[in-house]
Amino acid sequence: MEREYQALPIRELGEGAGFRRPTQPQAARVTLESAALEVMTDLMRSSPAIIRPQAPVEGANQYMISRGVRLLLVVDEREVVQGVISARDILGEKPMRVAIDRGLKHTELTVGDIMTPAGDVEVLALADVQGARVGHVLETLRRTGRQHVLVVDYELQPSRRALEPALRRSMVRGIFSLSQVARQLGLALPGGGEVARTFSEIELALGR
Repeated sequence: MEREYQALPIRELGEGAGFRRPTQPQAARVTLESAALEVMTDLMRSSPAIIRPQAPVEGANQYMISRGVRLLLVVDEREVVQGVISARDILGEKPMRVAIDRGLKHTELTVGDIMTPAGDVEVLALADVQGARVGHVLETLRRTGRQHVLVVDYELQPSRRALEPALRRSMVRGIFSLSQVARQLGLALPGGGEVARTFSEIELALGR
């Protein structure tokens, strides 16, 4: 005998409704000796902030503000990573230089015009991060002079021709953010500061 299914009750959404977003568990306090993975934004648990290369630069800045992030992954319609764009890229001198070089108005610039292409993005391998400490992450960011670094793992894809080895494809797995590390260390740092100044404040706070 077939089961009868009753329709579920229909309700009104109502004005002023919000919507849920994926979130990581509350960020735990850490020390320099804590596992590096404790300060990594894990994309297996939290959706990345992404944008298309055709998007206007001004829109990218507003999107960062709305998401509370300072780095976006730039992906195409097939979700292949084309590069990254940071708040530093948008708010610095780069847009003006590119606009002058290409004879464009600032309002005509797209994300693709000023992003860092994927081929130029330096990353960390997840295998190296898994045994590392927060101190290693901070030192890596300090030496590179950056506020963010991507972490990748790899997946094997079948080769297109017989007898050829499988292809290894990089997959962005996580993101380290200097401001996130500082927050989890219990340090209140001013937003948007220069990397060198931020590190000097971290070292001063930690008594290094």
